[in-house]
Amino acid sequence: MDALVHDNNYEIAIFAGGCFWGMEHMMKKQNGVVAVESGYIGGFVENPSYEQVCTGTTGHAEAVKVVFDPSVTNFEILVKYFFEIHDSTQIGGQGPDMGVQYRSEIFYTNQKQKDISFKVINLLKRKGFDVATKVSEASIFYKAEEYHQRHYENEGTLPYCHIYKKIF
Repeated sequence: MDALVHDNNYEIAIFAGGCFWGMEHMMKKQNGVVAVESGYIGGFVENPSYEQVCTGTTGHAEAVKVVFDPSVTNFEILVKYFFEIHDSTQIGGQGPDMGVQYRSEIFYTNQKQKDISFKVINLLKRKGFDVATKVSEASIFYKAEEYHQRHYENEGTLPYCHIYKKIF
């Protein structure tokens, strides 16, 4: 994926919405998504391991870095899809996965992404959703260990806490 990240024709979105295995699996289904990488963001420990993040003491969230082609899709479409594949109203985790590392958060990489994130959250609030999703400036994204990449693809199983539900 590193070669894709440096391609000036692509953009990056970073989402945390529970277990990164399910987020990766679901995001890969989106038209215009070129690559998805599981990792950790939003904490204070440099280059954390999965075991460290699982303790909930590093401040990191399990997240996905989504590389997308803006000639095919855009950040707003991806944000809306993000809200349709996890429970943005749940505080302290997602489904059976509890802890700060499983929080709902959008990590923006520029002002436009920040504005779009709040626009979509405000739309959800007007629809009656009690959105708990945080919006934060992206910090260093640490790629998760290789065995976490393409987990469901490699295991031949399906996500247990990410399902699609139409909201928009």
